[in-house]
Amino acid sequence: MRAVVQRVLSASVAIGGTVKGEIGEGYLVLLGIEENDTEKDLDYIAEKLLGLRVFEDEAGKMNRSVLDAGGSILLVSQFTLYGDARKGRRPSFIRAAKPEKAIPLYEAMIARLRAALPVETGEFGADMQVSLINDGPVTILLDSERTF
Repeated sequence: MRAVVQRVLSASVAIGGTVKGEIGEGYLVLLGIEENDTEKDLDYIAEKLLGLRVFEDEAGKMNRSVLDAGGSILLVSQFTLYGDARKGRRPSFIRAAKPEKAIPLYEAMIARLRAALPVETGEFGADMQVSLINDGPVTILLDSERTF
């Protein structure tokens, strides 16, 4: 499982011109689910998202989590995080999980995060337009296989 985490002042996702999800301060998280992912991968990413300390404390140091900052998460599914462009010019998405596997894990991630803080979402498989004001900018890559 992979996540691109962007610290934002605000973010939204629209489908067909209609806003589906919108947050203020927090994280925009683009989530990719791989064919071999399990609940263990979900647990790792969820823990990292909730505990990652990239919000500034009173001394200006990145020392507070999204929970400490009272932030929210906009969670958007993105199978292209498993695009492999090492060969040729057209990426292969063979490692990305099929919807029958990915949707239950995506929904479980939503539930896990919502137990801790407000979460807005996109729509799995939809053509979405994502807008954000990146704060910092701060962008962190997470991978449950810990390859980076």
